[in-house]
Amino acid sequence: MGRFDGLKGVILGVANDHSIAWAIAKEILAEGGQIGFSHLPDRPDDERQRNRRRVAMLTDPEPNAKFLVPMDAGSDEQIAAVMERAREEFGTIDFLVHSIAYAPMEDLKGETTNCSREGFRVAMETSAYSLLAVGRLARGILSADSAILTLTYFGGEKVVPGYNIMGVCKATLDACVKYMAYDLGPAGVRVNAVSAGPLRTLAGRGAGVDEMLGLYQHMSPMGRNITQGEVGKAGSWLLSRESLGITGEILHVDAGYNIMGSPGRLLNLVKQPEA
Repeated sequence: MGRFDGLKGVILGVANDHSIAWAIAKEILAEGGQIGFSHLPDRPDDERQRNRRRVAMLTDPEPNAKFLVPMDAGSDEQIAAVMERAREEFGTIDFLVHSIAYAPMEDLKGETTNCSREGFRVAMETSAYSLLAVGRLARGILSADSAILTLTYFGGEKVVPGYNIMGVCKATLDACVKYMAYDLGPAGVRVNAVSAGPLRTLAGRGAGVDEMLGLYQHMSPMGRNITQGEVGKAGSWLLSRESLGITGEILHVDAGYNIMGSPGRLLNLVKQPEA
């Protein structure tokens, strides 16, 4: 018997096999869960449908991957269409993963103060508001004791140079988690987030993850970086019936980096000035 036997859900935002959302999906599929997936829409001129193809390579071999449809997180109509597809396939759903974030590169790479008004709007709408939209439009198909999970990062709690405007978006996303947990709690719906350490995902590369890996390895209490599999296990646990008493939480999966108030053992690598 698997932890997800008889449970159905939707995972939004898998980009490729390095995605945290896919790491979570693999755990759920291995434990008997059934999942419907969305992918980033392809451009009309992309005859190869690259976005769909990358995700289909993962989901097609999985008998419990029940559908794969495009979804633009900036469109309520498209979000609603995914939820309707889930209703047709499953009736109700027991879990929902929101793995969606985006900022225009020119606004992400520049100083936060210099973020354009339009760039701020796009980044915030895609990376934070979309969680509210997804929760609202999924409300009618969420079962009792269901769970919503989103993916955040420590850059929403403390300044992480290079994360810039996305840190502002993640701070907003973290607040959305807590207020949604309050709103949906009476219906038995839990809302949580996983805050993962740096990983070589598509989003991570855009935020300069390679520069962070060495820092985390030397500063974290465990003296190492994390793996996709570790995040997958933690995320799937928050979606399972084993965490029924937990909502509004941000679970850090970062080898303990977030608890540090000083560089810790990293200081041992810095040559001390001679007296």
